Amino acid sequence: MLAHILACTIGVALDRLIGDPPNMPHPVRWIGTLIAKLTERLNKGNNRKLKGLFLVIIVVGLTTAMSFAVTYIAYSIDIFLGILVESVLIAVGLAQKSLKEAALDVYNPLVAGDLQEARVKLSWIVGRDTDHLTVPEVTRGVVETVSENTSDGVTAPLFWAFLFGGAGLWMYKAVNTLDSMVAYKNERFADFGYVAAHVDDVLNYVPSRMTGLLLMIGTRNDSGKSFTYRIKGWLRDAKKHPSPNSGWLEAATAYQLGIQLGGVNSYKGIVSNRAKMGERLIELAPQHIKRSIEQMQSVTVLFWLLMVILGGIYVVIT
Repeated sequence: MLAHILACTIGVALDRLIGDPPNMPHPVRWIGTLIAKLTERLNKGNNRKLKGLFLVIIVVGLTTAMSFAVTYIAYSIDIFLGILVESVLIAVGLAQKSLKEAALDVYNPLVAGDLQEARVKLSWIVGRDTDHLTVPEVTRGVVETVSENTSDGVTAPLFWAFLFGGAGLWMYKAVNTLDSMVAYKNERFADFGYVAAHVDDVLNYVPSRMTGLLLMIGTRNDSGKSFTYRIKGWLRDAKKHPSPNSGWLEAATAYQLGIQLGGVNSYKGIVSNRAKMGERLIELAPQHIKRSIEQMQSVTVLFWLLMVILGGIYVVIT
């Protein structure tokens, strides 16, 4: 446990400072390639739910086994080598810096008055149509993305890393990649992606709620509303989201910033009316992108600190 705690600490610091070096092959791409090839072979004919289960077992099993083998061999050679290797595995699996950079790629042209460029950059990180979005709508897209991915890209993988080391983090990343590639509610993937979607929901259940609560209690309140008022709104609105987990992040962000998230989105011309989170006490503006980044960075530190404390307590009592 102490080695995991140290590796997680170094991993968080490396990701915050360095992020993913440009042009470096990323394990998520390898996982994605494996998923794509298996999907091409398996996603046809009958028994697609069962085939989807096989997909999850193969992808998650291989990813977890390989990451465990790498860390096990490193620790077998030397504990310091093991901590170093595990730290790198953890750093590569986190997304603080890349999430910040993706958000700023939209923010910078937006504040410079280049709305068209901001729309294009937003289209790189969201699935919704962006061609005709206004400045507040572009801002909402970024804030929602940063908010949701604070858990998916940072605290949830960190949660599983604290429990099971680098192998635990990459187990989660495999499931999360599966969810992003095959968990669609359409004719092609509804059955095939069923298992992947539900496993992802289970793995995110605790981290999403912990992260949302830390957002509520540990980041700056811009709304002017009392803590009790905000907590009640958070608990109410989080359950409105179509995802069982994402609402806990978006609602927390909305109530802390005093803004309203959710509403009408368009996906390939098909209009989707999402439940609204929070209250429009403050009009959405580009500075809220910066505030969502600050929230993500603050809650990452708080989440890390909480895991260190809980890990320390576990070491002491055992």
